[in-house]
Amino acid sequence: QVYVAESGGGLVQPGDSLTLSCAVSGRTFRNYAMGWFRQGPGKEREFVASIAASSDATHYADFVAGRFTILRDNNKSTVYLQMNSLKPEDTAVYLCNALANRLSSMTLWDWGQGTPVTVSS
Repeated sequence: QVYVAESGGGLVQPGDSLTLSCAVSGRTFRNYAMGWFRQGPGKEREFVASIAASSDATHYADFVAGRFTILRDNNKSTVYLQMNSLKPEDTAVYLCNALANRLSSMTLWDWGQGTPVTVSS
């Protein structure tokens, strides 16, 4: 059984930065492309960023616009999302999941609890 634990969220002001973490156990992490998604209040879940299984190739949603960076550490079975220049519209629960590949939106595992991010002054 796979376990996914997102962490690092919190309450920040516009323009601040946060780094989210997603620790995975129960699977050979290095075999999977990984993605970050988010679900804002009253909104559907949407794709944020993805990273290939065994390379640094990444893919981002248009709204990221160079503000976010996805990274992975296969030795720690963890994927990160560095978020800079946060905006109120970035307020959401952020979740991670494995993907069929970094350009696919097809997720492979059950969703975890996510980590909430609130951007407000």
